[in-house]
Amino acid sequence: MTRTEMWRRLEAHPNPWGMIVVGGGATGVGVAIDAASRGYDVLLLEQSDFGKGTSSRSTKLAHGGVRYLEQGNIGLVMEALKERGLLLQNAPHIVHDLAFVVPNYDWWEAPFYGLGLKLYQLLAGKYGFGASRILSREETLEHLPTLKTEGLRGGAVYYDGQFDDARLLIHMVATAYEQGATLLNYVEVTGLTKDTQGFVNGITARDAETGNEFRAAAKVVINATGAFSDALRLQAEPTATPMMVPSQGIHLVFDKSFLQGESAVMVPHTSDGRVLFAIPWHGHTLVGTTDTPIAKPTLEPVATEREIEFILATAAQYLAKAPKRSDVLSVFAGIRPLVGSTGAASSTVRTAALSRDHIVHIDRSGLVTVTGGKWTTYRHMAEDCVDQAATLAQLPEKPCVTHHLHIHGFHDDAKPSDPLPTYGSDAHEIRKLIETDAQLGEPLHPALPYIKAEVVWAARQEMARTIEDVVARRTRALFLNARAAQEMAPAVAELMARELGWGQPEQTRQLAAFREVASNYILRL
Repeated sequence: MTRTEMWRRLEAHPNPWGMIVVGGGATGVGVAIDAASRGYDVLLLEQSDFGKGTSSRSTKLAHGGVRYLEQGNIGLVMEALKERGLLLQNAPHIVHDLAFVVPNYDWWEAPFYGLGLKLYQLLAGKYGFGASRILSREETLEHLPTLKTEGLRGGAVYYDGQFDDARLLIHMVATAYEQGATLLNYVEVTGLTKDTQGFVNGITARDAETGNEFRAAAKVVINATGAFSDALRLQAEPTATPMMVPSQGIHLVFDKSFLQGESAVMVPHTSDGRVLFAIPWHGHTLVGTTDTPIAKPTLEPVATEREIEFILATAAQYLAKAPKRSDVLSVFAGIRPLVGSTGAASSTVRTAALSRDHIVHIDRSGLVTVTGGKWTTYRHMAEDCVDQAATLAQLPEKPCVTHHLHIHGFHDDAKPSDPLPTYGSDAHEIRKLIETDAQLGEPLHPALPYIKAEVVWAARQEMARTIEDVVARRTRALFLNARAAQEMAPAVAELMARELGWGQPEQTRQLAAFREVASNYILRL
């Protein structure tokens, strides 16, 4: 899967396309998979890298959403639990089950949360991940040996899913490609074209690498730009009513010592109205998240001091080793594409209370927007969107086939402890690179689990175009340890230069651009 091959597909394709999808996150790529696997011809364009925004900045959980039970949104929970099961079925090389423990410090918590978690388990039905149960104090500490013991009475355990969001997305891009879709990163949609009746019938776009501009026509254009959805809608209809209410959430990453064992912590209530998770992830401890309304989405959101202090203070209430600022290895922020309950954005909305249901909205111009939802439900969102878009475009009716469509790399023997756990069947190809050149088996940094061959593979087969693409999303180095990621960046630049033909000026430019982005992931002391 190369960018060169994608351009060949684009240039050889006659207009119009069946569908053009704008946005290369989980929702847009999910739409491309669904549409292409039905036999529709699909072009997807992403202004930056696949998953640059929300889709690489989640809590890394494939889950039903325990807290939505309290809100009474049973339908969303059941939908998400089913989709969680399908994710495990179709991408077992990236998705796996994880035990979550709710620690109890008051007498009423065990029966209260135990009952709720039992309902959560029952709602999953045949897609269940494991049985929930009440734990004694000793059993709780067996799961979580680094939990604060003062006042601890016991706990409750339940099972949910965990995954690597950016790695899953890259495999989804490969899946869409294999199904016949054309997908390009670093191509910005600069405008929408319309027919004589005012209906959207295509796009204008610019290749960020060459500056070349082009047009492409389509029977339907799908807006899958997440938190940026209103911007494209306003291009189609300047009088359109905004519907996005973006919210920021952040995560802090620590070393493994803060959460020894293989289980996660779930705190059901925090002062900002969200749950707090502390989870083991790639040999580190990830803690989050927050829910902070923001006025405007950005591609590179930055954690606020208030959010950082909130997570440190809340985590200190539950972890025996209270984390300090100096313990933070990386901090990252993401933006949720929430939809306002009234259909209009408002700075006064309490975002933690907004529904996580998705919507498919069709403007008078014929632009189809799919937004909202959860990472876990991307497949169902895509199915709903393609159903409606195909009807609008009067395309031949074809059934959805993604319920049982394996994601690229499918390998049902994969284990999280494998040396290359998130590559699935591609791991064999990466090992072949090392057989050809033993130096590619060398680590990129002693503090991180990545090797040089992964950089070569990302540049050759996963459409990585920048140092950031490799260090943030093809590997997760920037998210795990920002300073170590900066230190390994020159080695990454040298490897990519050989693959992509960079001269020294381009290497220097790439390193400067990466350091600027990486500075947002390093916590100032």
